[in-house]
Amino acid sequence: MTDFDSLQTILGITFKDISHLQQALVHRSYVNEALNNFPLRSNERLEFLGDALLGVAVAEKLYREFPDFDEGSLTKLRSSLVRTDTLARVAKTLDLGAYLYLGKGEDESGGRNKRRNLACTVEAVIGAVFIDQGFDTAKEFVLRILSNEFETAIEDKLEKDPKSKLQETMQSQRQLTPTYKTIDSSGPDHKKLFTMQVYIDDILLGSGTGRSKRRAEQEAAKAALEYLEGEPALD
Repeated sequence: MTDFDSLQTILGITFKDISHLQQALVHRSYVNEALNNFPLRSNERLEFLGDALLGVAVAEKLYREFPDFDEGSLTKLRSSLVRTDTLARVAKTLDLGAYLYLGKGEDESGGRNKRRNLACTVEAVIGAVFIDQGFDTAKEFVLRILSNEFETAIEDKLEKDPKSKLQETMQSQRQLTPTYKTIDSSGPDHKKLFTMQVYIDDILLGSGTGRSKRRAEQEAAKAALEYLEGEPALD
């Protein structure tokens, strides 16, 4: 018998109807092998619901916390947070594999550690929390269990994206947003070269060139970060 008390402690959720949590843990292999009197279906419907809720909760957090990120950046971040590998890691921190109802063959083949099984179970548990306690609790649950993954994803994003890293630096130092100006564009339409400069107030921080304005802005931001590393904080 599954120890639902210990699992609820791990999840930080006390279910009103424990059957919601139980169903979230039922792999279809268990249903296929179970006797006819087994009362629950597989967790696949809850997985469907949880997947949608996960996407909404993550998208809203990213939208609100990073107003200067464009659609492409937000999409990449969301994808990194809801992909199978990420959810499987989360499932392992919650020890969900130990609580799964698996068929004998699936269990013997290592089903409790399969990334796909673990990720789907996380989504099913999110769906179960929603059915049991509503959207606000489900959203809070999503953000809590993904909190470490959010920090890692944002750190990676800022490391790889000089423009975002410069934005973060300037916000923390002066609560100001860098501005970019097009200084020059040359060449034929299919092979233009842009030169951009980045400023804080009227202070030039760096210049950069690229085959698109976005690439030139990134190069300008990279130059600005290199400049700032050798200078005291702006007054």
